[in-house]
Amino acid sequence: MQIHPLITDSESLAQLCARLAKSDFVAVDTEFMRENTYWPDLCLIQIADENEAAAIDPKADGIDLQPLLDLLVDNEEVLKVFHAGGQDVEIVYNLTGKTPHPIFDTQIAAMALGQGEQIGYGNLVDSWLGIQLDKGARFTDWGRRPLDKRQIDYAIGDVTHLVKIFPMIVKRLVKQGRGDWLDEEMEKLADPANYENEPELAWLRVKVPSRKADVLGRLKALAAWREREARGKDLPRGRIVKDETLADIAAHPPREQSDLGRVRGLSASWGGNDIGARLMRALSEARPLGPDELPREERRPGLGREGSLVADLLKLLLKIRAREIDVAPRLLARTDELELLAAGKRNGLAILQGWRSEQFGKDALDLVEGRLAFAVKDGKLKMTRAEE
Repeated sequence: MQIHPLITDSESLAQLCARLAKSDFVAVDTEFMRENTYWPDLCLIQIADENEAAAIDPKADGIDLQPLLDLLVDNEEVLKVFHAGGQDVEIVYNLTGKTPHPIFDTQIAAMALGQGEQIGYGNLVDSWLGIQLDKGARFTDWGRRPLDKRQIDYAIGDVTHLVKIFPMIVKRLVKQGRGDWLDEEMEKLADPANYENEPELAWLRVKVPSRKADVLGRLKALAAWREREARGKDLPRGRIVKDETLADIAAHPPREQSDLGRVRGLSASWGGNDIGARLMRALSEARPLGPDELPREERRPGLGREGSLVADLLKLLLKIRAREIDVAPRLLARTDELELLAAGKRNGLAILQGWRSEQFGKDALDLVEGRLAFAVKDGKLKMTRAEE
């Protein structure tokens, strides 16, 4: 494989992307910093196919990233391979308003092959290639220039290893008949709705015990205000106001701006400064949520004592079945689905549809309805068909 020097000019990048556009798949990774900013600060992009690999410096003067972005979001012929790619996809979405597609995530695929729910990249490389990665550059300051050779080599390794691992994973998935299991999960990862940060919806991420329309209306206004402040200043939301302080102000709104100086979590200067004035303006413009805006209270069927025991048995069945077929339990079923099944719900549950039903759901339903039971044979816990 040809490893290119760090790409810092538009022409070299355009030529690279033109060649990669002819590949069946590319492996992609990014290095970024976000501890002190609202937007992830993109510092490096690594990309490779089976023939060549390169790191691209997005901070290089005058570099045009458009050919790369076009390859990632508009070229449907090239599969984009990531590992734990959620934050990488978010960065592309922030730059383009689109997500990479089609997409494949090796961390998700590893779940279908029994490698745990969140296998790290280092462990993935070790398990598939027998290579132990140098972790020395993992916590480097990627925003500082110049980057040295060790940093660049470390970063490019994230895609050169991935290019080798991806075909191996696909081969095993096909051999075990599990390729179709992942289609839904990959489409979820590529769904743009996961990466939208609409200010008017920001309040939904803030936990507040009250369900009163006026309190939630103030929370909605305050969260939208904070989102815009954070974006405008390019600061993390918590640097503006922490969630718990925002919720407290929504529940107990100050009458005057001077009262902000006594709010826990705010400095005394908020009682008279400009940002405090903007907060008070947001409060004054807040309106109670309408009936259609109020979050619906999830009224799940009560489990009761017996239902809770049934749910526990379903969780035990999930562990047994996941072990038997060597798959991460979370890929088969979520805890809330098991509780709904135990409480009597049948319609709309993912575990009773498609491949999940075949691998787990049918047995789970049989257990709930008395057709399946636990038994101990030769010191091992197994499932057995219950007698009438």
